Amino acid sequence: MTTKDPQAAGLAGLAGLIADETRAVCLLALLDGRAWTAGELARHAGVAASTVSEHLGKLVAGGLLAEERQGRHRYVRLADARVAQLVEDLAAQVAPAAARRPRTLRESSAGSAMARGRTCYDHLAGRLGITVTDALTERGLLRQDTGFALTDAGLAWFGSAGIALERGGRRPLARACLDWTERRPHLAGVAGAALCRHALEAGWCVRIGSERAVKLTARGERALSALLGIPAAALP
Repeated sequence: MTTKDPQAAGLAGLAGLIADETRAVCLLALLDGRAWTAGELARHAGVAASTVSEHLGKLVAGGLLAEERQGRHRYVRLADARVAQLVEDLAAQVAPAAARRPRTLRESSAGSAMARGRTCYDHLAGRLGITVTDALTERGLLRQDTGFALTDAGLAWFGSAGIALERGGRRPLARACLDWTERRPHLAGVAGAALCRHALEAGWCVRIGSERAVKLTARGERALSALLGIPAAALP
């Protein structure tokens, strides 16, 4: 008699939750780290609100989404950073050739903006995220040879830049996240989240459009040049 692995049913159930295109669209949209209403996700996915509500219920029950209610409004967000990592890592495994070609100029422009710079849950991704990660590595602030780790100089750099690192939790200080457009790792973890949060709050970059795309500002160009020596020509 064959003994089944007790984790097999759980793994199959998790895969089944994600193995639906509408639910996958919702999960990818929620990688922006914000809370969305069912109506917003329905419009984004191009399906009826009743359809999306059913899917969201399954994702909440499966632990992938957390639900919040404010008055008559129901909001959902990714349950935690581990779920965001799972979704981003799976998206990175999709071959570029498998991606659907944009049908309109608007879709093409949105895709280009996402590739230049975007948020991946709570850290920077796209060419902007890769450029910053490379600069941190080249200046000896981040090591990639034995997995991602901030050096002592890196810890001091965050402090001197006024970027607070929230220590003490279970989340790693620095983690590699495979970028699904660049096919290279960018900085995630506590340090990646702190850097992204500071960049948005300090006006180094701003959100554009209705998805996760961000645009580097002139202030951001000056800051990255002064703090990391990144020339303007190298920035997306």
